[in-house]
Amino acid sequence: MIHIVKELVSICIPVMNEGKNIDSLYDRLIEVTKKLADEYEFEFIFSDNNSNDDTWEKLFQLGLSDVRIRGVRFTKNVGFQESILANLSIASGHAMVQIDADLQDPPELLVHFLQEWKKGFKVVYGVRVSRNEKPWTSMFRKVGYRFVGRISDVAIPNDAGDFRLIDRDVRDKLIQSRTPRPYIRGMIADFGFPSIGIPYSRNARVADKSKFPLRKVLHLGLDGILNHSTWPLRFSTFSGIFILCSSFLLSTYYLILKLLNPGLPQGFASIHILVLTGIGLNSFFLGVIGDYLNRIYIILRNEPRYIVEESINIRKQT
Repeated sequence: MIHIVKELVSICIPVMNEGKNIDSLYDRLIEVTKKLADEYEFEFIFSDNNSNDDTWEKLFQLGLSDVRIRGVRFTKNVGFQESILANLSIASGHAMVQIDADLQDPPELLVHFLQEWKKGFKVVYGVRVSRNEKPWTSMFRKVGYRFVGRISDVAIPNDAGDFRLIDRDVRDKLIQSRTPRPYIRGMIADFGFPSIGIPYSRNARVADKSKFPLRKVLHLGLDGILNHSTWPLRFSTFSGIFILCSSFLLSTYYLILKLLNPGLPQGFASIHILVLTGIGLNSFFLGVIGDYLNRIYIILRNEPRYIVEESINIRKQT
């Protein structure tokens, strides 16, 4: 009898206060993976960002009945991007699929992801052609994606979030990185592995409210800019040159004006404007430089990305 060795696919899900969505998510994942059971084996990797609802209890109960469910609970909220890296470091699959627990990204797209992966693409990502959200929110996200992509030193796909499949080779590169405040979609784009996007429509949340408000979206966008672009530093340099040239021209202008019109009053307003402008710009540029230096400081501290408090079907890791 010939024994067919199936490739293992790890489905990775970061969660925080998703107790109302866990059952629906699990049911849909089981339904999808049943259709692929002849070709693949699956494991479900959960990382709980220290939820204060019944998320962990539900995962624990599911883990008792389904040994494919593996998970860790952190001692504190370490952030969404760090949770993704934690999932990937635990996963054992030949391919890893990242999906959110709120079911805005359809698990059924896993079939198409795997088809493209078998063709040789190391990265298969979902491209959001439409969103079930307020028009101004959708427009803000679209503009943000394009702005980050435009000024980044790498080509980051537009309208692509963290719903993706990656090959184990990509995963190995990701977990080797010690980048502070990682922007994973930018890191993957920077690696340059063969990739392809699959368009889809993003659904509304099944239950509860979003755990990713505008404030966190802005922070994530800032991480994308600072991690994958030297544009802020170049902007500071060019602005400094522009201000220096402008100051020289204005100084020359006022000097000539004073020589031609000795009776002119002292430029009280202009002096104050120049001083305040200089202080504001210096503060801005110091802030930009300080943020880059802070990231270097975090790397030098070399602290663990996360600490595991509890685990399901795996040994405790840090």
